[in-house]
Amino acid sequence: MLMDTIRKYRDKSRYDLSCSETIIYAANEEYSLGLNDAAMKAMAPFSAGMYVESVCGAMAASLAVLGVLFTDNVAHQSEELEPLVVEFIDKFKNNLSSSMCADLKPLYRTEEEGCNAVIFAAGEVLQEIVDRELANRK
Repeated sequence: MLMDTIRKYRDKSRYDLSCSETIIYAANEEYSLGLNDAAMKAMAPFSAGMYVESVCGAMAASLAVLGVLFTDNVAHQSEELEPLVVEFIDKFKNNLSSSMCADLKPLYRTEEEGCNAVIFAAGEVLQEIVDRELANRK
Protein backbone atom coordinates (compact mmCIF):
# COMPACT_ATOMS: atom_id res chain seq x y z
CA MET A 1 0.00 0.00 0.00
CA LEU A 2 1.20 3.47 -0.86
CA MET A 3 0.69 4.77 2.68
CA ASP A 4 3.01 2.13 4.12
CA THR A 5 5.69 3.10 1.61
CA ILE A 6 5.22 6.79 2.38
CA ARG A 7 5.66 6.06 6.09
CA LYS A 8 8.84 4.12 5.27
CA TYR A 9 10.31 7.12 3.42
CA ARG A 10 9.38 9.49 6.28
CA ASP A 11 11.67 7.55 8.64
CA LYS A 12 14.28 10.25 9.28
CA SER A 13 16.74 7.69 10.65
CA ARG A 14 16.92 6.09 7.17
CA TYR A 15 15.91 8.83 4.72
CA ASP A 16 16.08 12.59 4.57
CA LEU A 17 13.42 13.39 2.00
CA SER A 18 11.26 16.45 1.58
CA CYS A 19 7.49 16.38 1.13
CA SER A 20 7.62 16.20 -2.66
CA GLU A 21 10.48 13.69 -2.66
CA THR A 22 8.67 11.42 -0.21
CA ILE A 23 5.59 11.18 -2.43
CA ILE A 24 7.50 10.56 -5.66
CA TYR A 25 9.89 8.01 -4.12
CA ALA A 26 7.02 6.11 -2.51
CA ALA A 27 4.83 6.16 -5.62
CA ASN A 28 7.75 5.13 -7.83
CA GLU A 29 8.29 2.10 -5.63
CA GLU A 30 4.65 1.24 -5.00
CA TYR A 31 3.32 1.68 -8.54
CA SER A 32 6.51 0.65 -10.41
CA LEU A 33 6.64 3.96 -12.25
CA GLY A 34 10.15 3.27 -13.53
CA LEU A 35 11.39 6.78 -12.78
CA ASN A 36 15.16 7.15 -12.90
CA ASP A 37 17.22 9.27 -10.50
CA ALA A 38 17.01 12.33 -12.75
CA ALA A 39 13.22 12.14 -12.84
CA MET A 40 13.09 11.73 -9.07
CA LYS A 41 15.36 14.76 -8.62
CA ALA A 42 12.96 16.78 -10.79
CA MET A 43 10.57 16.86 -7.80
CA ALA A 44 13.18 18.36 -5.43
CA PRO A 45 12.44 22.01 -6.30
CA PHE A 46 8.82 21.54 -5.23
CA SER A 47 9.93 21.03 -1.61
CA ALA A 48 8.48 23.46 0.92
CA GLY A 49 6.09 24.95 -1.57
CA MET A 50 8.82 25.53 -4.15
CA TYR A 51 10.93 27.00 -1.35
CA VAL A 52 8.64 30.04 -1.19
CA GLU A 53 5.70 28.38 0.59
CA SER A 54 3.63 28.38 -2.60
CA VAL A 55 1.82 25.24 -3.82
CA CYS A 56 2.29 22.32 -1.42
CA GLY A 57 5.11 20.02 -2.53
CA ALA A 58 3.23 16.87 -1.49
CA MET A 59 0.34 17.96 -3.69
CA ALA A 60 2.63 18.83 -6.62
CA ALA A 61 4.34 15.43 -6.42
CA SER A 62 0.97 13.68 -6.21
CA LEU A 63 -0.13 15.43 -9.38
CA ALA A 64 3.13 14.36 -11.03
CA VAL A 65 2.31 10.75 -10.13
CA LEU A 66 -1.13 11.11 -11.71
CA GLY A 67 0.60 12.52 -14.78
CA VAL A 68 2.99 9.59 -15.07
CA LEU A 69 0.21 7.05 -14.63
CA PHE A 70 -2.62 8.59 -16.62
CA THR A 71 -1.18 10.78 -19.39
CA ASP A 72 -1.64 9.44 -22.91
CA ASN A 73 1.31 10.90 -24.82
CA VAL A 74 0.62 14.55 -23.83
CA ALA A 75 -1.83 16.31 -21.51
CA HIS A 76 -4.28 17.52 -24.14
CA GLN A 77 -4.65 13.96 -25.47
CA SER A 78 -5.44 12.59 -21.99
CA GLU A 79 -9.15 12.90 -21.41
CA GLU A 80 -9.09 11.19 -18.02
CA LEU A 81 -6.20 13.21 -16.59
CA GLU A 82 -7.97 16.52 -15.96
CA PRO A 83 -10.84 15.08 -13.90
CA LEU A 84 -8.37 13.08 -11.79
CA VAL A 85 -6.25 16.18 -11.13
CA VAL A 86 -9.31 18.23 -10.24
CA GLU A 87 -10.57 15.44 -7.98
CA PHE A 88 -7.22 15.26 -6.20
CA ILE A 89 -7.03 19.02 -5.65
CA ASP A 90 -10.64 19.22 -4.43
CA LYS A 91 -10.20 16.37 -1.95
CA PHE A 92 -6.84 17.66 -0.75
CA LYS A 93 -8.22 21.15 -0.15
CA ASN A 94 -11.39 19.81 1.47
CA ASN A 95 -9.30 17.72 3.87
CA LEU A 96 -6.70 20.37 4.71
CA SER A 97 -8.40 23.70 3.86
CA SER A 98 -5.73 24.89 1.40
CA SER A 99 -3.21 23.79 -1.20
CA MET A 100 -0.70 26.48 -0.25
CA CYS A 101 2.30 25.62 1.90
CA ALA A 102 2.12 29.00 3.65
CA ASP A 103 -1.40 28.17 4.88
CA LEU A 104 -0.69 24.53 5.70
CA LYS A 105 2.56 24.86 7.65
CA PRO A 106 1.13 26.83 10.59
CA LEU A 107 -1.75 24.37 10.87
CA TYR A 108 0.00 21.03 10.41
CA ARG A 109 3.81 21.28 10.59
CA THR A 110 5.59 20.41 13.82
CA GLU A 111 9.28 20.37 14.69
CA GLU A 112 9.17 16.68 15.56
CA GLU A 113 7.09 15.40 12.64
CA GLY A 114 7.66 18.07 10.01
CA CYS A 115 4.83 18.07 7.49
CA ASN A 116 3.90 14.41 7.99
CA ALA A 117 0.22 15.24 8.47
CA VAL A 118 0.10 16.97 5.08
CA ILE A 119 2.19 14.32 3.36
CA PHE A 120 0.01 11.54 4.76
CA ALA A 121 -3.17 13.39 3.74
CA ALA A 122 -1.83 13.78 0.20
CA GLY A 123 -0.83 10.13 0.14
CA GLU A 124 -4.27 8.98 1.24
CA VAL A 125 -6.01 10.93 -1.52
CA LEU A 126 -3.46 9.78 -4.09
CA GLN A 127 -3.78 6.15 -3.02
CA GLU A 128 -7.58 6.32 -3.20
CA ILE A 129 -7.58 7.74 -6.73
CA VAL A 130 -4.79 5.60 -8.16
CA ASP A 131 -6.01 2.35 -6.65
CA ARG A 132 -9.55 2.98 -7.91
CA GLU A 133 -8.38 3.91 -11.41
CA LEU A 134 -5.98 0.98 -11.70
CA ALA A 135 -8.70 -1.42 -10.50
CA ASN A 136 -11.09 0.00 -13.12
CA ARG A 137 -8.57 -0.77 -15.86
CA LYS A 138 -8.41 -4.48 -15.04
